Amino acid sequence: MIYTTLLNIAIFQGIVLGLIILKSSVFNSNSNKYLAYLLFTLSIILLTYVFEIEDAFSSYPLLHIIDNIVWPFLLPVFLFLFIRNRIDYTIKSKQKFYLCFIPFVYSAILNIVNDLDHVAGIYNIPESGIALITILGLVQLFLAVTFIPFLLIYSYFMIRHLKDSQEKKWIITLLTIVSLLLFSWLITCLAGLFLQYDISSTLSVLALSVTFIIHWTAYVGIYKYKLAKNTNAVYHFLNTDLALSYSNLQVVENNTPEEYRESITADNLYFQKLELLCKEQHIYTDSTLNREKVAEKLDISAGYVSLIVNTITGDNFANYINQYRVAAVKEMISNSEYENYNLLAMGLESGFTSKTTFYKAFKKITGQTPNEYKNTSK
Repeated sequence: MIYTTLLNIAIFQGIVLGLIILKSSVFNSNSNKYLAYLLFTLSIILLTYVFEIEDAFSSYPLLHIIDNIVWPFLLPVFLFLFIRNRIDYTIKSKQKFYLCFIPFVYSAILNIVNDLDHVAGIYNIPESGIALITILGLVQLFLAVTFIPFLLIYSYFMIRHLKDSQEKKWIITLLTIVSLLLFSWLITCLAGLFLQYDISSTLSVLALSVTFIIHWTAYVGIYKYKLAKNTNAVYHFLNTDLALSYSNLQVVENNTPEEYRESITADNLYFQKLELLCKEQHIYTDSTLNREKVAEKLDISAGYVSLIVNTITGDNFANYINQYRVAAVKEMISNSEYENYNLLAMGLESGFTSKTTFYKAFKKITGQTPNEYKNTSK
């Protein structure tokens, strides 16, 4: 009873935490959404295990279809995509990472096709079909023992690109814990398959380990404020529901004493969200981007956008955005994928509206013209 209660609490916590990450303006980002999907997957795995403990499959046989899907195939994928999207834009490649989902899709289709016979009884698979499914099952096993370890190991190589040492530390810990869990699961399944080993007790321990991962992520990600990297912002999110009204902002804009300006720091919630929009959604590539558009995305006024950017960066909004555009052009210059692009095309793709504004901003920020920079970077 206590054991299943712990599992149910972890399932509920995983779902709630995942929803918070997806829906909260503090935590929601291209990277954190994959962590939310990871938590949802862990919750599904625990839920199917609870169904088995409670013998729900006897009363509802169709639940076997969900249970037989190999959900652990998704864990290394979501963890890898989470890490990949935490690194700087300049490190990301344009590879088709959706291909990482192929083993899971393959496994799901194979098991559903099989279950429509054994569980749902919709049709009967002939003997020749059963032989084929057996062979395909061996392919699934091969994918499990090769794909999962490979993606986990590759994720460790990706982590080296993280610049924040504190963030790197907790992500390495998360990756290590999940890796140990998946390797233990693989060894347990192989032992049960080839050695006829009773794996029920080991699976119980692994299920408890999953609850630990969910609780630990909640503690580190929410309580310790690592997902947003903004202690003050998350504190106010959890305790005051981000209660900063538009009317208050208007008062601030019209009456901005020096002491208020000095209180605005890089921990400002809206500045953090603006940084995420630039670093992860690359809003600067929109050549029509202006204060009003950013203000609409942040749900604040245009004047407050200028205030926080000016106060925190010491520069105006246009120069702040141009910093990102120039950084994108510099990356394109050093990236062989863009060797067929001319400099103007790079500038326009990065969000500049004309050759004049592009060259002027590039010279101002780097001290070199784009051509000079390209020649010296070779």
